[in-house]
Amino acid sequence: MAAGLGVLGLAPHVFWAMTPREFDAAMRGRLGGGVQPSVPTRSDLLAMMQQFPDEARMA
Repeated sequence: MAAGLGVLGLAPHVFWAMTPREFDAAMRGRLGGGVQPSVPTRSDLLAMMQQFPDEARMA
């Protein structure tokens, strides 16, 4: 609420009528950060799965 009412300066009825997606877009527009992070590739995922397995490795 502090971000919507304070940072964005929205009226309460406007803040409460916004969807989360609209709020996110408003915050990105106000604060920047329009660049989306890259999505991990399949090879990135496989490398992370090897590095951080769900189960403990048996010796």
